[in-house]
Amino acid sequence: MTDFEKQCYGMSTEAIRKEYMEGLTARLSGLEMVCMSILSDAQELLAMGRTDEARKEINRAKFILGEMMEVRV
Repeated sequence: MTDFEKQCYGMSTEAIRKEYMEGLTARLSGLEMVCMSILSDAQELLAMGRTDEARKEINRAKFILGEMMEVRV
């Protein structure tokens, strides 16, 4: 994991692909639902005052959305 990945996502982009984009929820419900779930988690983290963790969750969702956009081009 690069320093950027650690600061931005809290995990490597490869881990995001493996854990989120290739996971069961993605296979059954699609990447859109994965992003919605991540954003819901971020909302809960914000409600608990855990802003840095919420920021990383939001960045993970943005990464997945960006990957989805690249596939559609």
